Amino acid sequence: MFIQVGDALLHCVVEGPANAPPLLLLHSIGTCHSIWSPQVSALGQRFRLIRPDLRGHGLSEITPGDYAMAGLARDALALLDALGIRQAHVAGVSLGGRIAQQIAADAPDRVLSLLLVDTALDFPDKPTWNTRMAAVAHDGTIALADAVMPRWTVDPTLPSSLGLRRMLLRTDRTGYNGAAAALRDATPQDVAGRIHAPCTILVGERDVVVPPATTQALHAAIPAAMLGTIAGGGHIPNYEAAEALTEAMLDHFARLGLG
Repeated sequence: MFIQVGDALLHCVVEGPANAPPLLLLHSIGTCHSIWSPQVSALGQRFRLIRPDLRGHGLSEITPGDYAMAGLARDALALLDALGIRQAHVAGVSLGGRIAQQIAADAPDRVLSLLLVDTALDFPDKPTWNTRMAAVAHDGTIALADAVMPRWTVDPTLPSSLGLRRMLLRTDRTGYNGAAAALRDATPQDVAGRIHAPCTILVGERDVVVPPATTQALHAAIPAAMLGTIAGGGHIPNYEAAEALTEAMLDHFARLGLG
């Protein structure tokens, strides 16, 4: 379905039992709602799944300029409002995980629980982001593909990894750079100490983007969070470590009595 949210038309897939607990699933930069497809079968039996394409990604509208975490969080909350959903569990990978943190910090009464997958409080090194964004502005996302895929995946030659590459190549340069600006400008101070929802932090054991020190910093900012490892997972584990990620997500909900 398509839903107008402020100045952007967002594409969203909604599935699962209408009376089940809502679960908002947020994707990473340069991908789309489809990265959660391997988890849909198991999660869709127990939850009302809401899988949007973030602003500037997938089939959602591409708006110009720099995006901000607070704005992307507002997009998600407005989407829930449009669907008549007051509270939801929220899961996100990488950028999606950082947006999930922002939602929990800015609107704590809207979040039933958090699942933060291969994400961080911040993604530092602004000069690198600026260089990357300049290359994308000039050549499109193809400028990043060869460098990014070994960072996103453990084996870039797998069909699923090639599929992630296709998602990246199909991402409009303006949308990518808008989201990149949100990652570039995010700071720990925006969320640290403000997240109190039940939370599980998951990181792929072979994630080269989010090193252990970064995960520990996130955990320190959410002291009550559970910390887990996705066996065999890279930075975007949804396909390569699909079963391990799904099991870890189900474990999170089982701890909340939703097993």
